Amino acid sequence: MRASLIAALLLLGAGSVAHAQSSPCEGGDCQLRLTPAQLLASAERLVALRRFDEARPLIAALKLAPGYTLQTRFLTGLIAAESGDFHAAADQYKAILADDPNQTRVRLELGKAMMAMGKPQSADKQFRLAGQDRELPPELAKAIRGVRAVIRQKRAWRLDVDFGIAPDSNINNATGVDQVTVNLGGYSLPLTLEDNARARSGTGLTATVSAGVRLPVSQNLSMLVDFDGTGSNYAGVDYDDYLVQFAAGPEFRLSQAVSVSIEAVGAQRWYGGHLATRQGGVKAGAQATLGARDRIGLQLDARRTVALFNHGYDGWQTGLYANWEHALSRSLVGSVGLFGRRDWLDAPAYSSKEAGLSLAVGGELPHGINFSLSGTGSRAVYDAAVPFFSNDPRRDWRWSTRATLGNRKIRVFGFSPELSVTYARTSSNIPFYSTDRVRFRAALARYF
Repeated sequence: MRASLIAALLLLGAGSVAHAQSSPCEGGDCQLRLTPAQLLASAERLVALRRFDEARPLIAALKLAPGYTLQTRFLTGLIAAESGDFHAAADQYKAILADDPNQTRVRLELGKAMMAMGKPQSADKQFRLAGQDRELPPELAKAIRGVRAVIRQKRAWRLDVDFGIAPDSNINNATGVDQVTVNLGGYSLPLTLEDNARARSGTGLTATVSAGVRLPVSQNLSMLVDFDGTGSNYAGVDYDDYLVQFAAGPEFRLSQAVSVSIEAVGAQRWYGGHLATRQGGVKAGAQATLGARDRIGLQLDARRTVALFNHGYDGWQTGLYANWEHALSRSLVGSVGLFGRRDWLDAPAYSSKEAGLSLAVGGELPHGINFSLSGTGSRAVYDAAVPFFSNDPRRDWRWSTRATLGNRKIRVFGFSPELSVTYARTSSNIPFYSTDRVRFRAALARYF
């Protein structure tokens, strides 16, 4: 090691070692002492000159100096990337970002490594976060936007998977009251609900899969094919809940910053071991990037539902969603959403109008921690009364909050742990429809 270190230092030239402390040669063995800062400068120059074999012993020596972990990881990653070992390079960059997610240069290098590894979606995420740095030179910010546009045009597929356990205070999403008042023959009578009509708690196994394929047709036209599936399995089958959805259609890129898409949609849901609903329809969307820190989106979803459990729920369901996303910092993103929904169902008592607002913030923190906080509030008004419960139409206030915490630094066969808690409450003028639900979820997630 000493001989290699001396040889590497001698090859740097007088300019690199002018300030180094040296001692006389004794017995043909010369010693040269460098401060950590001088050692770092020497290693960086060797890496820039692609003299990696000579740089490695300097980097190894620099690891012994306190406070230089980031620099040694970065140089090690650069050498690995330039040597073609992009997996090793990505591991070094991820370790740096886990401790400090605000390292823009490191994020750019990680994006390049992900591209080389054939993971354009992961690369696009890194370039998007890097592009939020306000201190980026304009020409570099423009280059990042251009690279992201190319990625979007060529991105072929995505796959996200997670599975875990979910303790739930209300697995049947039922009322929390023990007694309701009903109308019978012009009389109001109090009735005590049976156990299976009230909220039940339980712990289930859960899993979600989200996949998509994007097939370029021409320079500004691509075909999208998406699949989403989610499921919850509890003891027995009474409250098992599974949903699958397919969507396919074209996406048109109107400019580097604006795109629109339209997809045919089909979905099926199974509940309690039986097929509960079938859906078919269309969803259309548009999104635009506004500068380096803002993005807006609009989506219309309209589908026809066939409810096999009760044909009074057959009919059309439509929703319009608008969202504004803003980069709060290089690693934090906030969003505001507005939505409106209209259900035209065969039974007027089940048809409704709903409007609401959602807020969310999320991003990366030091030590590999990812988090998100979100909340939604809405008002729903139904078209007609359910005479059995009330002479007035149903009116609900609906609230939900969700907090998620994960750690990408911890990996089990490529999966990272994720914890979430969701609270949902419906306050209705008809007590039977008032619900409370708290759901915890401990899962392992992987984003390919």
